[in-house]
Amino acid sequence: MVARVTATDAALALIEKLKAIHGPLMFHQSGGCCDGSSPMCYPRGEFRTGDSDVLLGEIGDTPFYMSKDQYEYWKHTQLIIDVVDGRGGMFSLEGPEGKRFLTRSRVFTEEERKKLKMLET
Repeated sequence: MVARVTATDAALALIEKLKAIHGPLMFHQSGGCCDGSSPMCYPRGEFRTGDSDVLLGEIGDTPFYMSKDQYEYWKHTQLIIDVVDGRGGMFSLEGPEGKRFLTRSRVFTEEERKKLKMLET
């Protein structure tokens, strides 16, 4: 199975820490300016998703959504959620930890693209 979104060990460790504090979580990446272009972590259900969002998958048993418009730019890549030192988005839960989630990516191979296309049909 080809995952559209994955996470580094450091990101998974921070997700577990945040779940212990806040309970179930969710991610959303809107593709907007500034904070919106970063993955934002919320208590699950606090951010409303709808028809304009795509569920890419889960990282650390946590759903990861992206706006459809942004997805069109990123659909040829696998998103790799990482964590670095620093302050992230002011509404994202990791901010008080002195960390911020960061999206890295890699282009899917031709074989991976074929597998994804078969899954979508």
